[in-house]
Amino acid sequence: MSSFSLFDLPSLFQYQFFVLALIGGVLAAVVSSWIGLFLILRKESMLVDGVAHTAFGGVALGLFLGIEPMLGALAVSTVAVYAITYMRRRGMAQSDSAIAVMLSVGFSLGIIIISMANGFNVELFSYLFGSILTLDSNDVLVLVVLALSIIGFMVFFYKEMLAVTFDEDGAKLQGIPVQGLTMTFNLLVAVTIALSIKVIGIILVVALMVLPGLTALQLHRSFKSTLIASTVFGIFASTIGIMLSALFNVATSGVIVFTAAGVFLFVAAYQRIA
Repeated sequence: MSSFSLFDLPSLFQYQFFVLALIGGVLAAVVSSWIGLFLILRKESMLVDGVAHTAFGGVALGLFLGIEPMLGALAVSTVAVYAITYMRRRGMAQSDSAIAVMLSVGFSLGIIIISMANGFNVELFSYLFGSILTLDSNDVLVLVVLALSIIGFMVFFYKEMLAVTFDEDGAKLQGIPVQGLTMTFNLLVAVTIALSIKVIGIILVVALMVLPGLTALQLHRSFKSTLIASTVFGIFASTIGIMLSALFNVATSGVIVFTAAGVFLFVAAYQRIA
């Protein structure tokens, strides 16, 4: 794709690939911002990195078997999340150790499959680094369904998830089904990671899920305000990243993350100066 000038920005909306990329980017940003903020507060941010890298094995398996790679990523991500939770709850390993185990297993699976398939192919690289500008209408439809499902759950169980996040023992005393909500939330983490891989890539997905939440927390607002701010920062980074990448013909996922990191640094610096 050739680069555009700043004056050509409005004309980009004539291209279907650009509009679909913006829609997909916004959906992924909203869901990632919501899930990411809860993970930050639960001190489980690195779970995203471990599960995303584990999903590499699922993507490779999907491509090798000729099935939808996103389904492979979702299946392996789900297994990884529950395996990490199981090891942690059973005392088999601390959280960081459990994540390291699953990351190693998943990535090793991907390497084995790559060797069987005689090396990398272009499609596998697109999942490693993201390929948001290649989203089609079916990809966006899947993103819409998954995003609405995740947002619906988080809105419906907002108070319960808040209680579990800040005081799990207290939530149990209130009769909140902590284990069921935690299991469902873990599934949503896996779905969000699989949903975001095509947009931002396996390597950078953790940034999209963590940076907006961290930026919002710098504002020291109420939880609801922080959640809204996290969503706004995520959408801003995604849309600006997509536009800049189209204008200057550079990697979209990298620009999205760079934008999110720049916003975080600006807000953090401003809060300390103000």
